[in-house]
Amino acid sequence: MADSHSSVQPNANATADGFADDQTLKYIGVGLSSLFALGVALLILYILATEVNYGLIPTILPQFIGAYGLVLGIVVTSSILSVTSGIFVGLARVSKTRLTSGISAAYVQFFRGTPLLFQIFVIYFGIPTLWPGLFPIQNWGLPTAIIALTLNHAAYVGEAVRGGIGAVHDGQMEAARSLGMGYIQAMREVVVPQAWRNALAAVGNDQIILVKDTSLLTVIAIPELIQQFRDVNSATFDPWTPIVLVAIAYLSITIPMGRLVEYLENRGDWGGDAR
Repeated sequence: MADSHSSVQPNANATADGFADDQTLKYIGVGLSSLFALGVALLILYILATEVNYGLIPTILPQFIGAYGLVLGIVVTSSILSVTSGIFVGLARVSKTRLTSGISAAYVQFFRGTPLLFQIFVIYFGIPTLWPGLFPIQNWGLPTAIIALTLNHAAYVGEAVRGGIGAVHDGQMEAARSLGMGYIQAMREVVVPQAWRNALAAVGNDQIILVKDTSLLTVIAIPELIQQFRDVNSATFDPWTPIVLVAIAYLSITIPMGRLVEYLENRGDWGGDAR
């Protein structure tokens, strides 16, 4: 009996020590995160109180509103096109036809393997030189922006969809086929809805990245938010006033998008058993 008692006691001590370590780590984490949040808050308050020229805001606000509307239009158009195209890319990636899957794999490798800035340059500067004679589109910057963002992010959406399909249990397809469904019907009505739920978080994060990628369009003279910052900073030598407006503009798009993704995840019973 004594031996039995002595064998239990060290385990109890180890459990108590582990609990104490967990509590210590918890307090350290809370303390560090609180200090970080306090530091960021104090820095923001200092900038807003001392660095922002509030008298300049009414003068520059109209051009930022125009840039905001332009960015929003580009984001909405590119998001719709990239998600729609990405679904087809994902389906092509899991195709049983080697030619289809091979072409889609090459597409994904190119657009994920080269920088978006490079792709913008290829489309903006390269495509017009391939046109026989005078290029018919005068304002090529805006179409370039939409095409580049769509092609780039369709590759990432396609990989998210492919991963979502791979996470659906094979038994789902087998059950659908046993009910008399063809392959395409089973994919459309059984597999893809579950795959979309699996891929939703990755697709949502990618679309938030798409919003931030619009900042690269300044290199082809699209009058978006970063371009407005550069213009105001060059004219007034005031960096913080336009920086604050740019931050507010981007966050007013990305935060609602994040909330929308969370809402869709909850509606889809995210985290439940998809198998």
